Amino acid sequence: MAKKKYKLDADEQEILDALESGELAQLKDSKKEIKKLQASAKAYGSKVHRINIRLTDWDYEKTQEIALQDGIPYTTLIASIVHRFLSGKLVDSA
Repeated sequence: MAKKKYKLDADEQEILDALESGELAQLKDSKKEIKKLQASAKAYGSKVHRINIRLTDWDYEKTQEIALQDGIPYTTLIASIVHRFLSGKLVDSA
């Protein structure tokens, strides 16, 4: 049986390429993890806006490094940091 081909946008293709190259790790298919991700997606909201930001080389590379360790795209990590900061859930550990 042939694989079904889907039309992917640039972001979806980037994620698929990263997954296939081993840059990202697949999550285990646990009900607990799925519920956690569904709740996170619901809380995130359906309306998303694109922005452009400038980062220093160090900030950019460190963001990519942490995102890779977490198995998520770096843009998702940045959005998560902004969301946690604005909702008061991101605190200084120093």
